[in-house]
Amino acid sequence: MRPYIVCHMMASLDGRIDCAMTEQIDDTNHYYEALAQLGCPSTLEGKTTLAMHYAQDGVFQQQKPHEDAGQQLYKAIETEGYAIGVDTHGTLLWDDDTTELFGRPLLMILSEQASQEYLDYLKSKHISYITTGHNGIDLTAAMETLRTVFGVERLAVVGGGNINGSMLDLGLIDEVSMMYGYGIDGRGGMAAAFDGRPTDRKPVRLSFKSVEEQDGIVWIRYQVNNK
Repeated sequence: MRPYIVCHMMASLDGRIDCAMTEQIDDTNHYYEALAQLGCPSTLEGKTTLAMHYAQDGVFQQQKPHEDAGQQLYKAIETEGYAIGVDTHGTLLWDDDTTELFGRPLLMILSEQASQEYLDYLKSKHISYITTGHNGIDLTAAMETLRTVFGVERLAVVGGGNINGSMLDLGLIDEVSMMYGYGIDGRGGMAAAFDGRPTDRKPVRLSFKSVEEQDGIVWIRYQVNNK
């Protein structure tokens, strides 16, 4: 059992999602208004997005010999919604009050190769965590833990392209919610809404749900055909 998962993104017409760019092609609050309509109290973001917009500068410096954390979880607080982040090896640095930073308690997902010292650091910051997966994060197991232990029933994945692509490839995304701003990026090497799937994969088929136009922004929703 896992949450119902929606991938909700703002993109240029060519599907690029660089935040600095999308801010220039959407000067409204329509993205966040649509996110509220999706009814997902919890959101999930990848490490790149977290490092760019939320985490402190620098990386965690170990003071002790590395000790793999193994499979663990820690619930710092009981809440209806979390700001969930992905940090495979545990390197991001955080403010003392991440609840104020995100507007919700922070919950980090890491691999079992993260260090015990880093988990102790998260606990000192009152940050919840899940560690799962020997060779990288086991996203499927993490999603199940979110539902069964942390009570997350609906989750919005809000970037970036690699975490979106990974979860799509694993069949973990139930719905795609794309908002296209009034602009084109076109720069080489910029992240797309879904990135990093192996080259031998077939396209993921979608079923149309709805479309709206809001002040020049087009909001399209699709159901993912995972079966």
